[in-house]
Amino acid sequence: MNAKIGIIGLGYVGLPLAVEFGKKFDTVGFDINQGRVDELMSGHDSTLECSDTELAQASRLTYTATLADLEQCNVYIVTVPTPIDNHKRPDLTPLIKASESLGKVISNGDVIIYESTVYPGATEEECIPVVERVSGLEFNKDFFAGYSPERINPGDKEHRVTNILKVTSGSTPDIADYVDQLYKSIITAGTHKASSIKVAEAAKVIENTQRDVNIALINELSIIFNKLGIDTLEVLEAAGTKWNFLPFRPGLVGGHCIGVDPYYLTHKAQSVGYHPEMILAGRRLNDGMGQYTVSQLVKTMLKKRIHVEGANVLVMGLTFKENCPDLRNTKVIDIVSELKEYNINVDVMDPWCSSEEAEEEYGLTLCTEKKVGFYDAVVLAVAHDEFKNMGAEEIRSFGKPEHVLYDLKYVLGKNDVDMRL
Repeated sequence: MNAKIGIIGLGYVGLPLAVEFGKKFDTVGFDINQGRVDELMSGHDSTLECSDTELAQASRLTYTATLADLEQCNVYIVTVPTPIDNHKRPDLTPLIKASESLGKVISNGDVIIYESTVYPGATEEECIPVVERVSGLEFNKDFFAGYSPERINPGDKEHRVTNILKVTSGSTPDIADYVDQLYKSIITAGTHKASSIKVAEAAKVIENTQRDVNIALINELSIIFNKLGIDTLEVLEAAGTKWNFLPFRPGLVGGHCIGVDPYYLTHKAQSVGYHPEMILAGRRLNDGMGQYTVSQLVKTMLKKRIHVEGANVLVMGLTFKENCPDLRNTKVIDIVSELKEYNINVDVMDPWCSSEEAEEEYGLTLCTEKKVGFYDAVVLAVAHDEFKNMGAEEIRSFGKPEHVLYDLKYVLGKNDVDMRL
C-alpha cells in the first residue's frame, strides 16, 4: 500500500495511532506544540499512553512542528481536540485551523481522514470547504476525505488502538475501501466500513451520548436512594444479579468525551429544529453532580457539628479518571470550586497529575505533603491505585479526631466511610 502518513495532533489519540502506523509506513507526527515534539523526540510520552519501548518500536515515525515537513505525505489523519466553549457549544477552532494548515500542504490525489469527534455533517460541511478554499483544489476530484472516529480510552492498557474495532468511511466508494484497508493494516480487531462519512460521525457521537444518559440515570437514582436512606452500591449490586442489567455506577462525568460529545449532537439537532430533551436532561444532571456532592458533604459536616466556614478539606484526586494523568474537563474541579464558595480551605492531592498542568489549567497548587490530623473532611474523588493501597486507616489519619470521609468512588467499604455517593 503506497501511503506516506501525516498525523496532525500528537495527544492521547494521535500519538498511539502514529506509533502503530510508524511501524509499517513512513509516518510524520505533527504537533503545533514544540515542547511536545521535543519530548517525543527524546523518546518519552508524558501522557503515558505509549511507553518508551513502544515509541522506539516505531522505526519509521518522525516528529515535527514544521508544517512544510508534511508536504511529502499523501494521507493526512487529523486527531486534534474538539472541545465545547463556555456556552456548551461546539468549538471547531482546532479542527478549522488544522484544515487550513492542510490546505497549504496537500496535493492532487491526497486523502484527509478526520478522527476528531464532531456532529454528523461537520467534516463535509465545515472542514472540507476550508481545505478547498486554502488549497484551491476541488473535493472528490483533486483530493478526498475519510472519517474514522477515535475510540481511545486514556489510561486503559487493555483496550489499545490496535485491539479496538475501528469504524471507517470515505467520501467515495473507492476512498472508503482505501481508508478501510489502510486501517486494517494496523487494527488487529478489524474494521466496520460505514456507508457514509455522516453515518460514521453519528456513530461516534452517540457512543458517548448513550453512556452519558445511562450514567445520568444512575446519578439520579443515587440521589433518590440517598433521600430514602438506602446505599446505592448495594442496590446496584442486587440489581446487577440480573443478566441484562447494565453495570453503571454514579459519579462525576468529565473527560474529553462523555461530558462533551453529547453537546455536539444536541447542537446539530437544534440547528435542524429539534429540541433533544433526554440528552440535555442527562447533561444537566451530570453537570450538577459536583454541586450535589458538596451539598451532601456540608450537610454531614453540620450534623457532626463541624464548623463549615474556614474548614480544611482534602480532595484526593484531580484527574478525570483513575490511574491516568488526563486533566481534560475533569469535574473534580467543580467540587473544588463549590467548596471554595463556602469559604472552605481546599487541598488537592493527586500523584498522577502534573503540578504544572494543574496550575496552568485550573490555577491549582497541588498538595504533596501528607498532613496528618489536619482536615475536617476528606473527599476520595478519584480511585487511583495509590489511594486504594492506602486503605481506610491511612486515609482517615489525614482527618481530625472528628471529621467526614466521603467516598465518591466506592474505594472503601461501607463501614469504613461516613458517606458514599
